[in-house]
Amino acid sequence: MNNILWVDDEIELLKPHIIYLQSKGYNLTTAKSGDEALDIIDNNNFNLIFLDENMPGLTGLETLNIIKDKYSHIPVIMITKSEEESIMEEAIGSRISDYLIKPVNPNQILLSIKKNLESSRLVDEKITKGYQQEFRNISLQLSSNLTFDEWYDVYKKIIYWELELSKSNDNSIDEIISMQKSEANSQFFRFVSKNYEKWINDIESPLLSNNLMKEKVFPLLDSSSPVYMLLIDNLRYDQWKVIEGKVLEKFRIVEEGMYMSILPTSTQYSRNSIFSGLRPSEIEEKYPDKWLNDEDEGGKNMFEEDFLIDQIKRLGYNDIKSSYTKITNIDFGRKVINRVDNMKHNDLNVIVYNFVDMLSHARTEMKVIKELADDDSAYRSLTSSWFDHSPLNDIITKISQQGAKLLITTDHGTINVNKPSKVIGDRRVNPNLRYKHGKNLNYNSSDVFEVDDPSKFFLPKQNISSKYIFAKENLYFVYQNNYNKFVNFYKNTYQHGGVSLEEMLLPVITLEPK
Repeated sequence: MNNILWVDDEIELLKPHIIYLQSKGYNLTTAKSGDEALDIIDNNNFNLIFLDENMPGLTGLETLNIIKDKYSHIPVIMITKSEEESIMEEAIGSRISDYLIKPVNPNQILLSIKKNLESSRLVDEKITKGYQQEFRNISLQLSSNLTFDEWYDVYKKIIYWELELSKSNDNSIDEIISMQKSEANSQFFRFVSKNYEKWINDIESPLLSNNLMKEKVFPLLDSSSPVYMLLIDNLRYDQWKVIEGKVLEKFRIVEEGMYMSILPTSTQYSRNSIFSGLRPSEIEEKYPDKWLNDEDEGGKNMFEEDFLIDQIKRLGYNDIKSSYTKITNIDFGRKVINRVDNMKHNDLNVIVYNFVDMLSHARTEMKVIKELADDDSAYRSLTSSWFDHSPLNDIITKISQQGAKLLITTDHGTINVNKPSKVIGDRRVNPNLRYKHGKNLNYNSSDVFEVDDPSKFFLPKQNISSKYIFAKENLYFVYQNNYNKFVNFYKNTYQHGGVSLEEMLLPVITLEPK
Protein backbone atom coordinates (compact mmCIF):
# COMPACT_ATOMS: atom_id res chain seq x y z
CA MET A 1 0.00 0.00 0.00
CA ASN A 2 1.24 3.50 -0.82
CA ASN A 3 1.66 5.76 2.20
CA ILE A 4 0.87 9.44 1.65
CA LEU A 5 1.42 12.38 4.00
CA TRP A 6 -0.84 15.43 3.53
CA VAL A 7 0.38 18.62 5.21
CA ASP A 8 -2.11 21.54 5.47
CA ASP A 9 -3.04 23.87 8.31
CA GLU A 10 -6.68 23.51 7.23
CA ILE A 11 -6.59 19.73 6.99
CA GLU A 12 -10.12 19.36 8.38
CA LEU A 13 -11.52 21.00 5.26
CA LEU A 14 -9.84 18.32 3.14
CA LYS A 15 -11.61 15.41 4.85
CA PRO A 16 -13.71 14.55 1.74
CA HIS A 17 -10.52 14.29 -0.37
CA ILE A 18 -8.86 12.08 2.22
CA ILE A 19 -11.87 9.74 2.43
CA TYR A 20 -11.95 9.55 -1.37
CA LEU A 21 -8.27 8.58 -1.59
CA GLN A 22 -8.65 6.03 1.20
CA SER A 23 -11.48 4.46 -0.80
CA LYS A 24 -8.99 4.11 -3.66
CA GLY A 25 -6.64 2.12 -1.43
CA TYR A 26 -4.16 4.77 -0.31
CA ASN A 27 -3.02 5.08 3.31
CA LEU A 28 -3.29 8.77 4.36
CA THR A 29 -1.51 10.46 7.28
CA THR A 30 -2.17 14.14 8.02
CA ALA A 31 -0.21 17.00 9.61
CA LYS A 32 -1.27 20.60 10.36
CA SER A 33 2.15 22.26 10.21
CA GLY A 34 5.60 21.96 8.77
CA ASP A 35 7.15 21.12 12.13
CA GLU A 36 4.61 18.38 12.80
CA ALA A 37 5.19 17.00 9.30
CA LEU A 38 8.95 16.80 9.77
CA ASP A 39 8.53 14.89 13.04
CA ILE A 40 6.16 12.44 11.37
CA ILE A 41 8.49 11.93 8.38
CA ASP A 42 11.41 11.19 10.71
CA ASN A 43 9.53 8.22 12.16
CA ASN A 44 7.61 6.86 9.15
CA ASN A 45 8.10 5.87 5.52
CA PHE A 46 6.15 7.77 2.88
CA ASN A 47 5.83 7.31 -0.86
CA LEU A 48 4.44 10.78 -1.51
CA ILE A 49 3.83 14.11 0.29
CA PHE A 50 1.16 16.74 -0.41
CA LEU A 51 2.39 20.05 0.99
CA ASP A 52 0.44 23.30 1.41
CA GLU A 53 2.52 26.32 0.40
CA ASN A 54 0.86 28.88 2.71
CA MET A 55 1.05 27.77 6.36
CA PRO A 56 1.74 29.72 9.58
CA GLY A 57 5.08 29.07 11.25
CA LEU A 58 7.31 27.01 9.01
CA THR A 59 6.09 27.81 5.50
CA GLY A 60 5.51 25.26 2.81
CA LEU A 61 8.61 26.30 0.87
CA GLU A 62 10.77 26.19 4.01
CA THR A 63 9.38 22.75 4.85
CA LEU A 64 9.99 21.65 1.26
CA ASN A 65 13.67 22.63 1.41
CA ILE A 66 14.19 20.62 4.62
CA ILE A 67 12.41 17.59 3.17
CA LYS A 68 14.50 17.73 -0.01
CA ASP A 69 17.72 18.02 2.00
CA LYS A 70 16.91 15.01 4.19
CA TYR A 71 14.57 12.91 2.05
CA SER A 72 15.27 13.85 -1.57
CA HIS A 73 13.83 10.54 -2.81
CA ILE A 74 10.26 11.35 -1.67
CA PRO A 75 8.19 13.12 -4.34
CA VAL A 76 6.49 16.29 -3.06
CA ILE A 77 3.39 17.86 -4.60
CA MET A 78 2.96 21.53 -3.71
CA ILE A 79 -0.58 22.87 -3.26
CA THR A 80 -1.24 26.59 -3.08
CA LYS A 81 -3.90 29.25 -3.47
CA SER A 82 -1.39 31.59 -5.09
CA GLU A 83 -0.80 31.82 -8.82
CA GLU A 84 2.19 34.12 -8.44
CA GLU A 85 4.90 33.18 -10.92
CA SER A 86 7.72 33.75 -8.40
CA ILE A 87 6.24 31.20 -5.97
CA MET A 88 5.78 28.67 -8.75
CA GLU A 89 9.37 29.15 -9.93
CA GLU A 90 10.79 28.80 -6.41
CA ALA A 91 8.79 25.63 -5.81
CA ILE A 92 9.80 24.14 -9.15
CA GLY A 93 13.43 25.11 -8.50
CA SER A 94 13.21 23.21 -5.22
CA ARG A 95 12.52 20.01 -7.17
CA ILE A 96 8.83 19.48 -6.57
CA SER A 97 7.16 16.68 -8.50
CA ASP A 98 3.92 18.54 -9.25
CA TYR A 99 2.16 21.86 -8.57
CA LEU A 100 -1.59 22.15 -7.91
CA ILE A 101 -3.64 25.31 -7.34
CA LYS A 102 -6.58 25.39 -4.91
CA PRO A 103 -9.37 24.59 -5.04
CA VAL A 104 -8.40 21.10 -6.15
CA ASN A 105 -10.86 18.38 -7.01
CA PRO A 106 -10.50 14.67 -6.18
CA ASN A 107 -9.66 13.67 -9.77
CA GLN A 108 -6.80 16.21 -9.92
CA ILE A 109 -5.37 14.73 -6.74
CA LEU A 110 -5.79 11.16 -7.99
CA LEU A 111 -4.17 11.97 -11.34
CA SER A 112 -1.18 13.56 -9.61
CA ILE A 113 -0.77 10.50 -7.38
CA LYS A 114 -0.92 8.10 -10.32
CA LYS A 115 1.54 10.22 -12.30
CA ASN A 116 4.07 10.13 -9.47
CA LEU A 117 3.52 6.71 -7.92
CA GLU A 118 2.07 4.50 -10.62
CA SER A 119 3.32 5.94 -13.91
CA SER A 120 6.05 3.32 -14.17
CA ARG A 121 3.57 0.45 -13.77
CA LEU A 122 1.05 2.05 -16.12
CA VAL A 123 3.73 2.70 -18.75
CA ASP A 124 5.00 -0.89 -18.42
CA GLU A 125 1.48 -2.23 -18.92
CA LYS A 126 0.87 0.03 -21.91
CA ILE A 127 4.16 -0.90 -23.60
CA THR A 128 3.70 -4.62 -22.98
CA LYS A 129 0.13 -4.57 -24.27
CA GLY A 130 1.19 -2.56 -27.32
CA TYR A 131 3.92 -5.03 -28.28
CA GLN A 132 1.66 -8.03 -27.68
CA GLN A 133 -0.78 -6.53 -30.18
CA GLU A 134 2.01 -5.77 -32.67
CA PHE A 135 3.69 -9.18 -32.25
CA ARG A 136 1.13 -10.91 -34.46
CA ASN A 137 1.38 -8.25 -37.18
CA ILE A 138 5.18 -8.56 -37.32
CA SER A 139 4.93 -12.37 -37.36
CA LEU A 140 2.52 -12.23 -40.29
CA GLN A 141 4.88 -9.91 -42.18
CA LEU A 142 7.81 -12.27 -41.56
CA SER A 143 5.85 -15.17 -43.00
CA SER A 144 5.30 -13.34 -46.30
CA ASN A 145 7.62 -12.63 -49.22
CA LEU A 146 8.95 -9.23 -48.16
CA THR A 147 10.41 -6.56 -50.43
CA PHE A 148 13.37 -4.33 -49.47
CA ASP A 149 11.10 -1.57 -48.20
CA GLU A 150 9.04 -4.05 -46.21
CA TRP A 151 12.20 -5.42 -44.60
CA TYR A 152 13.18 -1.88 -43.64
CA ASP A 153 9.71 -1.45 -42.13
CA VAL A 154 9.88 -4.72 -40.16
CA TYR A 155 13.33 -3.95 -38.81
CA LYS A 156 12.29 -0.44 -37.74
CA LYS A 157 9.26 -1.90 -35.95
CA ILE A 158 11.37 -4.47 -34.11
CA ILE A 159 13.87 -1.82 -33.03
CA TYR A 160 11.04 0.50 -31.96
CA TRP A 161 9.58 -2.13 -29.67
CA GLU A 162 12.99 -3.22 -28.45
CA LEU A 163 13.70 0.37 -27.39
CA GLU A 164 10.24 0.76 -25.84
CA LEU A 165 10.52 -2.47 -23.88
CA SER A 166 13.98 -1.50 -22.62
CA LYS A 167 12.27 1.42 -20.82
CA SER A 168 10.00 -1.01 -19.00
CA ASN A 169 10.72 -2.69 -15.68
CA ASP A 170 8.78 -5.73 -16.83
CA ASN A 171 11.30 -8.22 -18.22
CA SER A 172 8.73 -10.92 -18.92
CA ILE A 173 8.44 -10.01 -22.60
CA ASP A 174 12.16 -9.58 -23.33
CA GLU A 175 12.57 -13.21 -24.37
CA ILE A 176 9.63 -12.96 -26.77
CA ILE A 177 11.01 -9.98 -28.71
CA SER A 178 14.45 -11.59 -28.70
CA MET A 179 12.97 -14.72 -30.29
CA GLN A 180 11.05 -12.64 -32.84
CA LYS A 181 14.21 -10.74 -33.77
CA SER A 182 16.03 -14.05 -34.14
CA GLU A 183 13.28 -15.32 -36.45
CA ALA A 184 13.49 -12.09 -38.45
CA ASN A 185 17.25 -12.59 -38.89
CA SER A 186 16.68 -16.16 -40.03
CA GLN A 187 14.23 -15.01 -42.71
CA PHE A 188 16.45 -12.08 -43.66
CA PHE A 189 19.39 -14.43 -44.20
CA ARG A 190 17.31 -16.43 -46.69
CA PHE A 191 16.27 -13.19 -48.40
CA VAL A 192 19.87 -12.04 -48.81
CA SER A 193 21.21 -15.46 -49.84
CA LYS A 194 18.58 -15.72 -52.56
CA ASN A 195 18.96 -12.22 -53.97
CA TYR A 196 22.41 -10.80 -53.23
CA GLU A 197 24.07 -11.89 -56.48
CA LYS A 198 21.57 -9.98 -58.62
CA TRP A 199 21.67 -6.94 -56.29
CA ILE A 200 25.44 -6.58 -56.51
CA ASN A 201 25.04 -6.86 -60.29
CA ASP A 202 22.59 -3.90 -60.24
CA ILE A 203 19.53 -6.01 -60.96
CA GLU A 204 16.43 -4.98 -58.94
CA SER A 205 18.84 -3.74 -56.31
CA PRO A 206 18.23 -1.79 -53.13
CA LEU A 207 20.52 1.13 -52.40
CA LEU A 208 23.93 -0.45 -51.75
CA SER A 209 27.15 1.01 -50.34
CA ASN A 210 28.72 1.77 -53.72
CA ASN A 211 25.79 4.00 -54.74
CA LEU A 212 25.24 5.73 -51.41
CA MET A 213 27.02 8.99 -52.20
CA LYS A 214 25.69 9.16 -55.74
CA GLU A 215 22.07 8.73 -54.61
CA LYS A 216 22.02 10.45 -51.20
CA VAL A 217 24.94 12.88 -50.81
CA PHE A 218 25.68 14.53 -54.16
CA PRO A 219 22.01 15.47 -54.85
CA LEU A 220 22.18 17.70 -51.74
CA LEU A 221 24.85 19.90 -53.29
CA ASP A 222 23.85 23.40 -54.33
CA SER A 223 25.25 26.87 -53.86
CA SER A 224 22.98 27.84 -50.96
CA SER A 225 24.76 26.07 -48.10
CA PRO A 226 27.56 23.58 -47.44
CA VAL A 227 26.83 19.87 -47.12
CA TYR A 228 28.34 17.71 -44.40
CA MET A 229 28.44 13.94 -44.64
CA LEU A 230 29.07 12.47 -41.19
CA LEU A 231 29.94 8.78 -41.29
CA ILE A 232 29.96 7.31 -37.78
CA ASP A 233 31.58 3.93 -38.19
CA ASN A 234 29.71 0.82 -37.09
CA LEU A 235 26.56 2.73 -36.08
CA ARG A 236 23.54 0.46 -36.01
CA TYR A 237 20.02 1.75 -36.53
CA ASP A 238 19.15 1.26 -32.84
CA GLN A 239 22.24 3.25 -31.83
CA TRP A 240 21.16 6.05 -34.15
CA LYS A 241 17.77 6.10 -32.42
CA VAL A 242 19.33 6.61 -28.97
CA ILE A 243 21.36 9.64 -30.12
CA GLU A 244 18.66 10.94 -32.46
CA GLY A 245 16.98 13.12 -29.84
CA LYS A 246 20.22 14.97 -29.10
CA VAL A 247 20.85 15.61 -32.80
CA LEU A 248 17.28 16.85 -33.25
CA GLU A 249 17.84 19.56 -30.67
CA LYS A 250 19.81 21.28 -33.45
CA PHE A 251 18.41 19.76 -36.67
CA ARG A 252 15.16 18.56 -38.16
CA ILE A 253 14.87 15.40 -40.24
CA VAL A 254 14.25 15.84 -43.95
CA GLU A 255 14.43 12.12 -44.70
CA GLU A 256 15.03 9.09 -42.51
CA GLY A 257 15.97 6.15 -44.67
CA MET A 258 18.03 3.00 -44.74
CA TYR A 259 20.44 1.49 -47.19
CA MET A 260 22.01 -1.95 -47.42
CA SER A 261 25.69 -2.64 -46.81
CA ILE A 262 27.55 -4.73 -49.33
CA LEU A 263 29.22 -7.97 -48.21
CA PRO A 264 31.43 -8.41 -46.32
CA THR A 265 29.97 -5.97 -43.80
CA SER A 266 33.40 -4.78 -42.73
CA THR A 267 35.19 -1.45 -42.97
CA GLN A 268 37.71 -2.60 -45.57
CA TYR A 269 34.98 -3.48 -48.05
CA SER A 270 31.96 -1.35 -47.17
CA ARG A 271 33.60 2.00 -46.45
CA ASN A 272 36.02 1.83 -49.38
CA SER A 273 33.00 1.05 -51.53
CA ILE A 274 31.12 4.10 -50.22
CA PHE A 275 33.92 6.57 -50.94
CA SER A 276 35.01 5.09 -54.26
CA GLY A 277 31.49 4.50 -55.57
CA LEU A 278 32.74 1.11 -56.74
CA ARG A 279 32.37 -2.53 -55.80
CA PRO A 280 35.38 -4.21 -54.11
CA SER A 281 36.83 -6.02 -57.16
CA GLU A 282 36.38 -2.83 -59.19
CA ILE A 283 38.40 -0.95 -56.57
CA GLU A 284 41.13 -3.60 -56.73
CA GLU A 285 41.21 -3.38 -60.53
CA LYS A 286 41.16 0.42 -60.76
CA TYR A 287 43.53 1.04 -57.83
CA PRO A 288 45.82 -2.01 -57.59
CA ASP A 289 48.33 -0.02 -55.54
CA LYS A 290 45.68 1.15 -53.05
CA TRP A 291 43.66 -2.00 -52.43
CA LEU A 292 44.90 -4.57 -49.92
CA ASN A 293 43.36 -8.02 -49.69
CA ASP A 294 42.55 -9.70 -46.39
CA GLU A 295 45.87 -11.53 -46.24
CA ASP A 296 47.97 -8.43 -47.05
CA GLU A 297 49.77 -6.53 -44.31
CA GLY A 298 48.93 -2.87 -43.67
CA GLY A 299 45.94 -0.60 -43.18
CA LYS A 300 42.99 -1.45 -45.38
CA ASN A 301 41.38 2.02 -45.36
CA MET A 302 44.31 4.32 -46.02
CA PHE A 303 43.06 5.87 -49.28
CA GLU A 304 39.47 6.89 -48.57
CA GLU A 305 40.16 10.53 -49.40
CA ASP A 306 41.73 9.59 -52.75
CA PHE A 307 38.73 7.41 -53.57
CA LEU A 308 36.37 10.23 -52.65
CA ILE A 309 38.14 12.79 -54.84
CA ASP A 310 38.13 10.42 -57.79
CA GLN A 311 34.42 9.67 -57.35
CA ILE A 312 33.62 13.39 -57.25
CA LYS A 313 35.43 13.87 -60.56
CA ARG A 314 34.01 10.73 -62.17
CA LEU A 315 30.45 11.86 -61.45
CA GLY A 316 31.11 15.27 -62.97
CA TYR A 317 31.25 17.45 -59.86
CA ASN A 318 34.53 19.01 -60.94
CA ASP A 319 33.78 22.50 -59.64
CA ILE A 320 33.00 21.66 -56.03
CA LYS A 321 35.36 22.27 -53.12
CA SER A 322 35.54 19.35 -50.72
CA SER A 323 37.31 18.24 -47.56
CA TYR A 324 37.86 14.87 -45.92
CA THR A 325 38.53 14.43 -42.19
CA LYS A 326 38.96 11.19 -40.28
CA ILE A 327 38.75 11.35 -36.48
CA THR A 328 40.33 8.38 -34.71
CA ASN A 329 40.91 9.76 -31.21
CA ILE A 330 39.38 12.27 -28.82
CA ASP A 331 42.29 14.74 -28.97
CA PHE A 332 42.00 15.13 -32.72
CA GLY A 333 38.24 15.30 -32.36
CA ARG A 334 38.63 18.37 -30.13
CA LYS A 335 40.89 20.00 -32.72
CA VAL A 336 38.31 19.39 -35.45
CA ILE A 337 35.72 21.38 -33.47
CA ASN A 338 37.74 24.52 -34.18
CA ARG A 339 38.31 23.55 -37.81
CA VAL A 340 34.61 23.28 -38.64
CA ASP A 341 34.38 27.08 -38.99
CA ASN A 342 36.76 26.94 -41.96
CA MET A 343 34.81 24.08 -43.57
CA LYS A 344 31.81 26.31 -44.26
CA HIS A 345 33.60 27.60 -47.37
CA ASN A 346 33.52 24.10 -48.91
CA ASP A 347 30.63 22.65 -50.87
CA LEU A 348 31.08 19.16 -49.37
CA ASN A 349 32.74 18.13 -46.12
CA VAL A 350 33.11 14.45 -45.26
CA ILE A 351 33.83 13.58 -41.64
CA VAL A 352 34.51 9.99 -40.61
CA TYR A 353 34.25 9.43 -36.87
CA ASN A 354 35.88 6.21 -35.69
CA PHE A 355 34.57 5.46 -32.25
CA VAL A 356 31.70 2.98 -32.22
CA ASP A 357 33.85 0.43 -34.06
CA MET A 358 36.61 0.88 -31.49
CA LEU A 359 34.03 0.48 -28.73
CA SER A 360 32.91 -2.77 -30.32
CA HIS A 361 36.48 -4.11 -30.45
CA ALA A 362 37.27 -2.82 -26.95
CA ARG A 363 34.25 -4.69 -25.68
CA THR A 364 35.79 -7.90 -27.03
CA GLU A 365 39.26 -7.26 -25.63
CA MET A 366 38.64 -5.39 -22.35
CA LYS A 367 36.84 -7.05 -19.47
CA VAL A 368 35.57 -3.81 -17.95
CA ILE A 369 33.96 -2.67 -21.24
CA LYS A 370 32.53 -6.13 -21.72
CA GLU A 371 30.82 -5.88 -18.34
CA LEU A 372 29.54 -2.37 -19.05
CA ALA A 373 27.88 -3.50 -22.29
CA ASP A 374 26.78 -7.09 -21.77
CA ASP A 375 23.71 -6.84 -24.03
CA ASP A 376 22.20 -4.61 -26.72
CA SER A 377 20.42 -2.35 -24.23
CA ALA A 378 23.62 -1.66 -22.29
CA TYR A 379 25.56 -1.27 -25.55
CA ARG A 380 23.10 1.39 -26.67
CA SER A 381 23.38 3.11 -23.30
CA LEU A 382 27.16 3.21 -23.58
CA THR A 383 26.87 4.70 -27.08
CA SER A 384 24.49 7.38 -25.79
CA SER A 385 26.80 8.28 -22.91
CA TRP A 386 29.79 8.48 -25.26
CA PHE A 387 27.90 10.78 -27.63
CA ASP A 388 26.87 13.14 -24.81
CA HIS A 389 30.48 13.78 -23.87
CA SER A 390 32.22 13.41 -27.23
CA PRO A 391 33.64 16.12 -29.50
CA LEU A 392 31.18 14.83 -32.10
CA ASN A 393 28.31 16.47 -30.24
CA ASP A 394 30.11 19.83 -30.40
CA ILE A 395 30.99 19.30 -34.07
CA ILE A 396 27.32 18.76 -34.90
CA THR A 397 26.43 21.95 -32.98
CA LYS A 398 28.99 23.90 -35.02
CA ILE A 399 27.58 22.50 -38.27
CA SER A 400 24.04 23.54 -37.29
CA GLN A 401 25.22 27.10 -36.61
CA GLN A 402 26.40 27.35 -40.22
CA GLY A 403 22.93 26.60 -41.56
CA ALA A 404 24.45 23.60 -43.33
CA LYS A 405 22.80 20.42 -44.53
CA LEU A 406 23.88 17.28 -42.70
CA LEU A 407 23.71 13.63 -43.71
CA ILE A 408 24.44 11.08 -40.99
CA THR A 409 25.16 7.48 -41.93
CA THR A 410 27.53 4.58 -41.28
CA ASP A 411 29.48 1.93 -43.17
CA HIS A 412 28.22 -1.26 -41.51
CA GLY A 413 26.61 -2.48 -38.31
CA THR A 414 27.45 -5.14 -35.77
CA ILE A 415 25.75 -8.07 -34.06
CA ASN A 416 26.07 -9.74 -30.68
CA VAL A 417 27.24 -13.27 -31.46
CA ASN A 418 26.71 -16.27 -29.21
CA LYS A 419 26.63 -19.43 -31.35
CA PRO A 420 29.98 -20.85 -32.54
CA SER A 421 30.42 -22.47 -35.95
CA LYS A 422 33.54 -24.51 -36.64
CA VAL A 423 35.67 -23.62 -39.66
CA ILE A 424 38.85 -25.31 -40.90
CA GLY A 425 41.25 -23.44 -43.18
CA ASP A 426 44.91 -22.80 -43.88
CA ARG A 427 47.01 -20.02 -42.30
CA ARG A 428 46.20 -17.56 -45.10
CA VAL A 429 42.49 -17.46 -44.24
CA ASN A 430 41.47 -14.08 -42.79
CA PRO A 431 40.80 -13.89 -39.02
CA ASN A 432 37.36 -12.21 -39.17
CA LEU A 433 34.75 -14.04 -37.10
CA ARG A 434 31.79 -13.29 -39.39
CA TYR A 435 33.27 -13.98 -42.82
CA LYS A 436 36.12 -16.05 -44.23
CA HIS A 437 38.00 -15.73 -47.50
CA GLY A 438 40.39 -18.40 -48.74
CA LYS A 439 40.76 -21.81 -50.32
CA ASN A 440 40.26 -25.28 -48.86
CA LEU A 441 37.69 -24.01 -46.36
CA ASN A 442 35.83 -26.68 -44.44
CA TYR A 443 32.60 -25.61 -42.70
CA ASN A 444 28.98 -26.39 -42.00
CA SER A 445 27.20 -25.22 -45.16
CA SER A 446 23.90 -24.67 -43.32
CA ASP A 447 25.59 -21.97 -41.20
CA VAL A 448 26.78 -19.80 -44.07
CA PHE A 449 26.04 -17.92 -47.27
CA GLU A 450 28.57 -19.38 -49.73
CA VAL A 451 30.19 -17.47 -52.59
CA ASP A 452 32.03 -20.04 -54.70
CA ASP A 453 32.84 -17.64 -57.53
CA PRO A 454 33.81 -14.25 -56.04
CA SER A 455 34.00 -12.60 -59.47
CA LYS A 456 30.23 -12.93 -59.86
CA PHE A 457 29.86 -10.94 -56.65
CA PHE A 458 32.50 -8.32 -57.46
CA LEU A 459 34.75 -9.64 -54.69
CA PRO A 460 38.55 -9.90 -54.97
CA LYS A 461 40.04 -13.36 -54.73
CA GLN A 462 43.47 -14.56 -53.66
CA ASN A 463 43.65 -17.35 -56.24
CA ILE A 464 41.47 -19.26 -58.67
CA SER A 465 40.00 -21.57 -56.02
CA SER A 466 39.23 -18.88 -53.41
CA LYS A 467 35.75 -18.58 -51.97
CA TYR A 468 33.93 -16.47 -49.38
CA ILE A 469 31.60 -17.61 -46.63
CA PHE A 470 29.42 -15.28 -44.56
CA ALA A 471 28.01 -16.23 -41.17
CA LYS A 472 24.26 -16.12 -40.72
CA GLU A 473 22.22 -14.73 -37.83
CA ASN A 474 24.29 -14.62 -34.61
CA LEU A 475 26.94 -17.24 -35.46
CA TYR A 476 30.69 -16.71 -35.20
CA PHE A 477 33.46 -18.72 -36.80
CA VAL A 478 35.96 -20.55 -34.62
CA TYR A 479 38.89 -22.70 -35.75
CA GLN A 480 39.29 -26.22 -34.43
CA ASN A 481 42.61 -25.33 -32.75
CA ASN A 482 41.94 -24.21 -29.16
CA TYR A 483 38.26 -24.40 -30.04
CA ASN A 484 36.83 -24.20 -26.51
CA LYS A 485 39.13 -21.35 -25.51
CA PHE A 486 38.03 -19.14 -28.39
CA VAL A 487 34.38 -20.16 -28.12
CA ASN A 488 34.35 -18.75 -24.60
CA PHE A 489 36.47 -15.70 -25.44
CA TYR A 490 34.29 -14.49 -28.31
CA LYS A 491 30.88 -15.56 -27.02
CA ASN A 492 28.57 -12.58 -26.49
CA THR A 493 30.88 -10.13 -28.27
CA TYR A 494 30.01 -7.70 -31.05
CA GLN A 495 31.26 -8.70 -34.49
CA HIS A 496 30.63 -7.72 -38.11
CA GLY A 497 31.26 -9.01 -41.60
CA GLY A 498 28.31 -11.37 -41.96
CA VAL A 499 24.62 -11.37 -42.85
CA SER A 500 22.15 -9.93 -40.36
CA LEU A 501 19.66 -7.11 -40.06
CA GLU A 502 21.96 -5.34 -37.61
CA GLU A 503 24.98 -5.47 -39.92
CA MET A 504 23.31 -4.78 -43.27
CA LEU A 505 20.32 -2.43 -42.80
CA LEU A 506 21.86 0.92 -42.01
CA PRO A 507 20.57 4.42 -41.23
CA VAL A 508 20.99 7.24 -43.74
CA ILE A 509 19.53 10.41 -42.26
CA THR A 510 19.23 13.72 -44.12
CA LEU A 511 18.86 16.78 -41.87
CA GLU A 512 18.58 20.54 -42.05
CA PRO A 513 19.20 23.01 -39.21
CA LYS A 514 16.30 24.38 -37.18
